[in-house]
Amino acid sequence: MCGIAGALIKSHGQAPREVAERMVAAIKHRGPDGRTFLEHGDLAVGMCRLSINDLEGGTQPLYNKSGSVAVFYNGEIYNYRELRRELEASGVQFRTHCDGEVIGHLYDIHGEKLFERLDGMFAIALLDRRSDKLILARDIPGEKPLYYYEGTGGDLAFASELPALRHFPGIDLSLSRQALWDMPTFLWVPEPATVYEKVRTLPRSHYMVVEKGSVSVHPYANRFTDIAETLDTPEALVAEVRRVVEKSIKSRLLSDVPVGSFLSGGLDSSIVATIAAREKGHIDTFSIGFEALADPYHGMADESEQAAETARLIKSTHHAIHVTGKDFLDELDTFIAHAGQPYAVSSGLGILAIAKAARAAGIKVLLSGDGADECFGGYSWYAHLEAMERANATGRAGFGSMQNVGQSLETRLGEIKAGNTAERAWGWHFYAHESEKARLFASDFQSGLQTSLRHFNADGKQWRTIDYIAQDRNFYFPNEMLPKVDRMTMAYCVEGRVPFAAPEVLSLAARLNLDQMVSKTGVLKWALRQAFSDVLPAHVLARPKHGFNVPIDHWLRNDWAHLVDETFAEGSALRKHGFVGAKSHAVALEMINNQSRLSGHAIFSLIMMNRWLENHAR
Repeated sequence: MCGIAGALIKSHGQAPREVAERMVAAIKHRGPDGRTFLEHGDLAVGMCRLSINDLEGGTQPLYNKSGSVAVFYNGEIYNYRELRRELEASGVQFRTHCDGEVIGHLYDIHGEKLFERLDGMFAIALLDRRSDKLILARDIPGEKPLYYYEGTGGDLAFASELPALRHFPGIDLSLSRQALWDMPTFLWVPEPATVYEKVRTLPRSHYMVVEKGSVSVHPYANRFTDIAETLDTPEALVAEVRRVVEKSIKSRLLSDVPVGSFLSGGLDSSIVATIAAREKGHIDTFSIGFEALADPYHGMADESEQAAETARLIKSTHHAIHVTGKDFLDELDTFIAHAGQPYAVSSGLGILAIAKAARAAGIKVLLSGDGADECFGGYSWYAHLEAMERANATGRAGFGSMQNVGQSLETRLGEIKAGNTAERAWGWHFYAHESEKARLFASDFQSGLQTSLRHFNADGKQWRTIDYIAQDRNFYFPNEMLPKVDRMTMAYCVEGRVPFAAPEVLSLAARLNLDQMVSKTGVLKWALRQAFSDVLPAHVLARPKHGFNVPIDHWLRNDWAHLVDETFAEGSALRKHGFVGAKSHAVALEMINNQSRLSGHAIFSLIMMNRWLENHAR
C-alpha cells in the first residue's frame, strides 16, 4: 500500500514541506485514499495512502509510546499479529489496529535491528526526533522500492518512485551511460544503479541512517530461517515445502478489503489462488489471453483457457482479459511512465492490463505466483545445469544463448558450455550480447563503459550448478519480477503481493540442492509439485513450464514495425542524444528479421529507452 517521499533541505531556502508535497503528488497513483505529512526542522516526510488494513485508524505517521518516533511506510508487515502480542506482553499499548504500528515500538526495544524482525514488504522512513536521526529501510526480498539522492550541503531526497525525485530542487539528473548500456542486456537497470548517475536504489535488506550530516548504509540479516533441520528424505522435504509455502500464502492474505489473484493456469499461480480461495472462502482471479500465436519459448502464447478451468475448480469469480498487440501498443506510454526509467519487461504490459481490470472490479490486493521458478527450480535450462558443471570453457569465439532458436537445443547447449561462467550465466536467459550493443550504440557513447557481464561471477571462481540458480534468485528475481509486479499494479492503485518472495521461502530455497528441485527424470519444481499434489488437479501438476511471454518478436516484425523505424529515425531522441549511430536502424532491422535468434526484447529495450527519453528525460 501507499507511497512515501521525503525532503531534507539544508543548503538553500526552499521549504521542505512544499517540496515533499510536490513529490508525494507525483506518486498519488500509489495511494488515492489520503495524504499526510510531518515536518521536523529541515525535514519533511509525506505519504499517499492506499487503505487496506485498519481503514479508519491506519493514518500515518504512526508513533511509538512517547510519540518521539514517527513512522511512514509503504507495504505490509505480515507477522505483525505475532509481534503485537509480544509487545503487548511487555506492556506496550497500541493506538490502532494497523500492522505498521509495531515498527515504532520495536525500535524502542531493538533499535536498528528491528528490521530483522519484520516479515513483510516495506519501504520505511523512521524519524527519531530525540536524536534528529532519520532511518530508511527496505524489505528483505526487495518487493517495495526506495530511491534516494544525496545533494550538496547535507541535502537528501527519497521516494518510492523515481519521478517523485524530479521535484527535488537542484537535483542532478545526469543520465548514466552505464545504466543505458546495461539495459538492453537485462531489459532493466540493475540495482542499486538507476538511469540517473546520482540517484541510487536503497538495496534490499539494507537500511540507511542519516544523522548529524552523515549518511551510512548497512545490511541486515534474514533471520527467518526456522527451517526443518533435515531435508534429506523426500517426505521431509515435501512436508517442509508445503508448510513454508502455505504459511507464506496465508500470511499474505492480510487485508480488510477484497483480495484477488493472478491466475495463468500453471502450477505457481494455481497454488497461490487455490490456497487463497480456500482460506478466504472466495476470491476474484484474473488471467490474460493473446491471439493464438506460437510462443517461441513454451508452446502457445495464449493460456487463458487453462486459467479458466482452474478458476472453475476453485469457484473464483474469474476475469479473463483478452488483448491484442494494438491494446498493448496503446498502453506503452502508461507502461514506461510508471516504470519510472527505461524498462522493457514486456510481460509487465499484461500485469498492467490485469491491474486495470482488478481496480475496475473493486479489487485492491492481487497475489502473484512470481518467484517459484527461482526458489524451487522451474526454468527449463535447470535440467541442463549439471552437465555444464562438468564442462570447461573452450574460449571459442561466438556466443551461446538460449535465444538462438534457429539452432537445435544440442547446439545451443554446446555453445553455452563453451563459454566461461559469466558468459554461461548470460546465455541462459538474458538478451542483447555485448557485440550486438556495440553495433547499435554510437562509438562515442561506449567510451569507458564496463561490460554488462560484470554482474556475473565477480569473484572469478568457477560456479557450481546451484550458483546459477542462486544468481537467478538474487539478481533476476529482485530486478525483473518484483519491480514489474510493484510498478504495474500500483499504476492502478492495486497492491501486488508475492508469497514466494517471503523471507522464509527464500531461506528454504537457499537450503535446496539441484536434485531437490529437478528430479532425476527432469521434472522441474519437483518438490513444489509434490507438496501440493493433494490440492491441485493432475493436469495442472503435469503441465510443463509456461511463462507469461508476450509475442514481442512477432509484433515487431508486423503490427509494431513502425516502432523500430521511429526509434532509430534521424530525429529520434536516441539519435539526437548521440546514443545510437546512423547505421543503428539497419542493424536493428537485421536483428529483428533474423528468425534464427530472438532479438525482439533487445530491440524493444531501445524502443522503450527512446520513448522514455522523449517523454521523461530533462
